[in-house]
Amino acid sequence: MNFWTNWFSLLCLCLALFIFFYRNQNMAEELPNSIYDFTVKNIEGNDVSLSTYSGKVLLVVNVASKCGLTHSNYKEMNALYEKYKSEEFEIMAFPCNQFAGQEPGSNEEIQVVVCTMFKAEFPIFDKVEVNGKNAAPLYKFLKSQKGGLFGDAIKWNFTKFLVDKKGKVVERYAPTTSPLKIEKDIQNLLGAS
Repeated sequence: MNFWTNWFSLLCLCLALFIFFYRNQNMAEELPNSIYDFTVKNIEGNDVSLSTYSGKVLLVVNVASKCGLTHSNYKEMNALYEKYKSEEFEIMAFPCNQFAGQEPGSNEEIQVVVCTMFKAEFPIFDKVEVNGKNAAPLYKFLKSQKGGLFGDAIKWNFTKFLVDKKGKVVERYAPTTSPLKIEKDIQNLLGAS
């Protein structure tokens, strides 16, 4: 009886170890390593592999056209983009209507407003959700890399994530953080090899 009990215990232990290692191996394969592992849609609805931006410093921002922070953020993001776009810097704007319905338009309407009223020349992507069960996979990744002050959820429009040249999230900034206040951090990443 003791032989069978030990044998059965050993078999259960081996099975448990197999399941543990198999599950962890599959989980490791599913987790993205960097922002470059994602494909998103641009404002026209076309797929864009973020590996296209490999080697660039990125500022990823959830934007809205009708927010109290809109004018100042677009003005300062435009200034940063103009100053650093030739130095491997990119701003990636993701419209989001989850905060007080401040981005209600279609992709076509958003593109007209952003490009004509706010003169944005940086890439504008498909409207996404940044929180909840329908949050875009990219935003799930960003939040998992840099949580906020009171949890991972995005609190409002114009939350900013700074990504280094290797595709790693290095910093998260509150919606009220002026884009120009991020300039020194951008310069440091652009100077890093």
